[in-house]
Amino acid sequence: MEILKTSDFYYDLPEELIAQTPASPRDSAKMLVYSKEDGKVEHKIFKNIIDYLTPNDVLVLNNTRVIPARLFASKETGAKIEVFLLKRLNLTDYEVLMKPAKKAKIGTKLIFSDNLTCEVVGNQEEIGGRIIRFYVNTGTLEAELDRIGNIPLPPYIHEKLEDSEEYQTVYSKIRGSSAAPTAGLHFTDELLEKIKQKGIQIEEVTLQVGLGTFRPVMEENALDHKMHSEEIVVSEEVAARLNKAKKDGKRIIAVGTTSVRTLESASDECGHLSAYNGETNIFIYPGVKLKFVDALITNFHLPESTLIMLVSAFIGREKTLEIYREAVEKKYRFFSFGDCCFFC
Repeated sequence: MEILKTSDFYYDLPEELIAQTPASPRDSAKMLVYSKEDGKVEHKIFKNIIDYLTPNDVLVLNNTRVIPARLFASKETGAKIEVFLLKRLNLTDYEVLMKPAKKAKIGTKLIFSDNLTCEVVGNQEEIGGRIIRFYVNTGTLEAELDRIGNIPLPPYIHEKLEDSEEYQTVYSKIRGSSAAPTAGLHFTDELLEKIKQKGIQIEEVTLQVGLGTFRPVMEENALDHKMHSEEIVVSEEVAARLNKAKKDGKRIIAVGTTSVRTLESASDECGHLSAYNGETNIFIYPGVKLKFVDALITNFHLPESTLIMLVSAFIGREKTLEIYREAVEKKYRFFSFGDCCFFC
């Protein structure tokens, strides 16, 4: 039986290096650049990324937009429950996590506002979650969620955001994520414009970030970990342009692990990308060969997470941990609002 020890992806991280606020301006974050070809490591600022890009490159962005997925409700008895939206199933139903979950049995009714209620209509056994059905008196569900919901920051961020747009990429468009594709937070409109003017192709795909991206690995053997599925979209037009770029020898640079997972999910063994609109639970770890992506822009990830395993699939486990140790030494900022790496 194949074994991939979760503990082999652990590293020590001082708590003070966990970024609590985003870099301002966005492109002033630090960037560690690692070249797979010559093993060289450089320490730069993110806006320097343009110096590493040529018209022979394609940037692939995840254009998802974070929804106000954290809600607070009351039962008819008055008891308080926190609801975290994970995945939309249809016009009225969502897969959710609840706290405390034991108080939310099937049939339980919850009140969010005078205009919004829900009923628990099912269990999601795989994640210990629930399925709820929303009822809106007037207006749309989206409008009511925007009015009463909160942008869900990861539990390791304790500072309150002054502006919720700080947790959205400047190119976010397609609503549906419960967390931001954080590598993209470093781009500004001005930097993207300069990249376009340099002749670099930019393409967009969508992965609605949910539990599959950030659910911790609890099993000793990481291969026993079950990835929760997430929605992805690659349009016909984007697939055609990316296949042409790949055929022409262009370098495909994924912005973030979510873009990697989208492209690899929609690629066949020969590295041909197909249009795709559906779910993925792809798990990329050392030994899994990337078929479409050539380079990666990504943040620094949690110890023992599926994301550090994905990075290790790209540059090797030992090299990943070596780079992370160097980043700790040089006081890089870690996780969602932290600094980033360019693996090329």
